[in-house]
Amino acid sequence: MKFRAAVATAAAVPLVLGLAACGGEPKATGYKPTTPATTTAAPKPAATSTSAPAKPATVAHLNRVTFVPAMTTAVSKQKAWHTVGTVTANGSPLMTMDGVQTTNPVAMSMEMSGAAFQGKTAKIVVIGKTAYLSIPGLTPAGKYKKVASGLNDQLTELIEGGDPTKIYKSFDKSMVDAKFVRTETIGGQQLDRYAVTVNTAKALALQGKKVPAGLPKTLTYSMWLDKSHLVRRMTFDLSGVSMVMTMSDYNKPVNITAPPASKIVK
Repeated sequence: MKFRAAVATAAAVPLVLGLAACGGEPKATGYKPTTPATTTAAPKPAATSTSAPAKPATVAHLNRVTFVPAMTTAVSKQKAWHTVGTVTANGSPLMTMDGVQTTNPVAMSMEMSGAAFQGKTAKIVVIGKTAYLSIPGLTPAGKYKKVASGLNDQLTELIEGGDPTKIYKSFDKSMVDAKFVRTETIGGQQLDRYAVTVNTAKALALQGKKVPAGLPKTLTYSMWLDKSHLVRRMTFDLSGVSMVMTMSDYNKPVNITAPPASKIVK
């Protein structure tokens, strides 16, 4: 029971990450290619001919129909990535997370620290369906508890809270709209910012979660995609809780291993 209670406490913050982004859809700039003003040219000799100036190419941005297929196709080609996230509550730091994931084999290694863990650091390692948790107040420093992730719903939420692909997958049947906002430079990259609105109940159900009382019917993520449609940044602000999550180092080699037997406690 002590273990379950500790996991429930630790799962509270990652659960927020899975709720999707809320609070005011960013005001779209309404991207429209500019058209040169029409002018009246002076009469020219009949023998002289000129070509009309080339019009700037129209940039095709994603929309409600094309957003999910483009994003999921881009993610499906990735074998590994690095996720960094920060959560604040009413302007005060609540938790930071930093981890890597691989798809073949399926594995994750993540550290979470901050007020949510009494200022200390929790570590999670997932290899297939087995998880190893080192949580302050639950395990001795440097030691891990070995558990089967499928046996505890709260543990599953803790693990999946740091996995952005769980949120992506819920978009397919929960999306209400996806609108291009503008192109921005973040971290030296030109990224396209989108406001992605989802049906709250459907999104949470697809993530295996119940809908807490008081949440709006729709939630909106702010998402930044690169030119290959990979998600590079995702944010939200929900009832005073804000989150910024960035994804980088796609397809860089990562080696995730289970803790040695000497560090595992019962």
